[in-house]
Amino acid sequence: MLVERDSKCQSKVMGRPATKPKKFKDGFYIEIRNRGAKSGIKLRRENEEKMMQTAREYEKIKDVYILGESKNGLWVSDCRKL
Repeated sequence: MLVERDSKCQSKVMGRPATKPKKFKDGFYIEIRNRGAKSGIKLRRENEEKMMQTAREYEKIKDVYILGESKNGLWVSDCRKL
């Protein structure tokens, strides 16, 4: 089924971007980047053991940054590169 969009719908989608920082869920976070890239994706794991296992899998082909633990939207530990 083909649905056409009128110009009124598109104007509602556009607007000013949000400026409030995102709140992270409770858990352990790592950031995976392509080598030499400035940004990457953040992965969340429930416990530290699973986070370290995931980091070891990716460290062979990507840059891995351990962001640490988040509780109630606040960071408990500092970032470090693996």
